[in-house]
Amino acid sequence: MDLNQQQPPGENYANPKTCFFHVLFKAAALAFYILSSLFFKSFVIIFVVTVVLAALDFWVVKNVSGRILVGLRWWNEVDDMGESVWRFECLDQESLARMNKKDSWLFWWTLYLAAIVWIVLGIFSLIRFQADYLLVIGVCLTLSIANIIGFTKCRTDAKKQIQQFATQTIASRFSSTLQSAFTLV
Repeated sequence: MDLNQQQPPGENYANPKTCFFHVLFKAAALAFYILSSLFFKSFVIIFVVTVVLAALDFWVVKNVSGRILVGLRWWNEVDDMGESVWRFECLDQESLARMNKKDSWLFWWTLYLAAIVWIVLGIFSLIRFQADYLLVIGVCLTLSIANIIGFTKCRTDAKKQIQQFATQTIASRFSSTLQSAFTLV
């Protein structure tokens, strides 16, 4: 691949501000957790600030960047019977096809990478016998995994909807072709 070639216009991020904030809160939570022991001796401050940053990341990913970068949205609600019900929304097939590949790539990689980093930090906390810091990591990892599960289920549901739409479209065209063939006879 020639590195001197110009990138086509579609190769840039379509939503750079959204991408920035998608990465910002993940990086801020991780960076604060990692660097906080240099500046603060209070576990309470480290816990509160790290969890607030992770919660902001959770909210931004779930409600903003997921919708803009990959066209997906999810939420979980409890129905009248007390059962937990997952709800999914996705853009239509045409809009999903127009989604920027770099935006999508950034969304999915950072979603999984942040969870992996929290797991690695959890292993270090276990090795150093820091049970209190495992609590911080547990909360942050739970928020990351909730977004991973929600968006993965949402993407799977979107693929099923696209397949059903394609099947229905083909079936309706086939039946209309058969009807027109028999009406000519």
